[in-house]
Amino acid sequence: MTGANKPANSQWGGRFTGGPAEIMRRINASIDYDKRLYAEDIAGSKAHCAMLVAQNILSPQDGAAITAGLDQIRSEIESGSFVFSAENEDIHMNIEARLAELIGPVAGRLHTARSRNDQVATDLRLWLRDAIDRLDLEMRGLQRALIDRADAEAGTVMPGYTHLQIAQPVTLGHHLLAYVEMLGRDRGRLADCRRRLNESPLGAAALAGTSFPIDRFASAAALGFDRPAANSLDAVSDRDFAIEFLAAAAITVMHLSRFAEEIVTWCSSEFGFIRLSDAFTTGSSIMPQKRNPDAAELVRAKTGRLNGALVALLTVMKGLPLAYGKDMQEDKVPVFEAVDALELCLAAAAGMVRDMQPCRERLRDAAGQGFATATDLADWLVRVAGLPFRRAHHATGSIVRRAEALGCTLAELPLAELQGVEPALTDAVYDVLDPTRSVASRTSFGGTAPERVRAAAAEARKRFLE
Repeated sequence: MTGANKPANSQWGGRFTGGPAEIMRRINASIDYDKRLYAEDIAGSKAHCAMLVAQNILSPQDGAAITAGLDQIRSEIESGSFVFSAENEDIHMNIEARLAELIGPVAGRLHTARSRNDQVATDLRLWLRDAIDRLDLEMRGLQRALIDRADAEAGTVMPGYTHLQIAQPVTLGHHLLAYVEMLGRDRGRLADCRRRLNESPLGAAALAGTSFPIDRFASAAALGFDRPAANSLDAVSDRDFAIEFLAAAAITVMHLSRFAEEIVTWCSSEFGFIRLSDAFTTGSSIMPQKRNPDAAELVRAKTGRLNGALVALLTVMKGLPLAYGKDMQEDKVPVFEAVDALELCLAAAAGMVRDMQPCRERLRDAAGQGFATATDLADWLVRVAGLPFRRAHHATGSIVRRAEALGCTLAELPLAELQGVEPALTDAVYDVLDPTRSVASRTSFGGTAPERVRAAAAEARKRFLE
């Protein structure tokens, strides 16, 4: 049979005498991707069934048969023996059709006082809630890797940059702890998203609620929700929780991309700050000498995937009137893809942090380049010689220009040259022109001094890991 001569889908009821065109079947079916919701769909159905029994809407015998059938379906899906059918469109109707095969017409009673509209909204919230919990563990693991590495490299001096120009000496440990803070904010955004999504749409039915005496609070509690959604129209049409998740995920992967870019840069021969092992690099098909930081590059690239997912769902939702529209079927693919990509990026980033080997001598040498201790010189003139900062800044700029002309570092500039610019300078200034001494002096809260970095790492363990 083809087109309108095919029989109607039995789940649609008696309104349709013919079936959809083949192209309609293809655009309408979502089972290829929403089958990922099978566990959530079965959990929601069991909670709904238990509530119907408790409210005397469904007999205990029918409830027991439905529950046993749902358990069998879950076993079939997990064993790989379940046959998913595009004819049944989505995971909800695939499960319902199989339930009817197993227990007969009693299966039809399960759909009392609910709709696919509240069903799918419930399923996606349940799935995303679990995904956020998994992602939080991955983010925590990355933080642990960064803190461990920062503690080990608390005294490793390296150049700090602004505008990708050498600015001041810092330590590698201090640099890595910056990403720990970013991830802490990322975890906070996901926690906020999880808290707001934890309301149950179940029982909102198609859009207007139901005339059956259901207990939405009971089914919400059974599924671990904090409460049922307060408005039935909003319950079935809200996808803010998915958009909010995608926004938080996009910010997180942006942070990972920044870190990945630094790894790519640091691995280059021009920088040579770190090395990655064979575990996180690849070779070239034509250039045998190459060791490419492909794991970092792919983390950097996947930012586009998550940004695209966010824009895609915002675009789907931007013009939809209340309540449900089939447009919302397009909510799941961006969410699924974003979760998959972010989980992979977090695991790869943690692996690279544990794998990287800092080239400490190269980092230390680079910290002495670019007149990185110029600010220390200006601060010395203010702190020791009592100059106003603007005069000290001007004098230091002139000294840098003189060192540049002579082709030497500030520490190599003779005292006579220094005093020729600013007579207040003494040979004591050389103590602050060394990068190691420079970082040791930055003891302010949040600063880069090794002792401060070790304290910050210990505090970060308490804040984020305990």
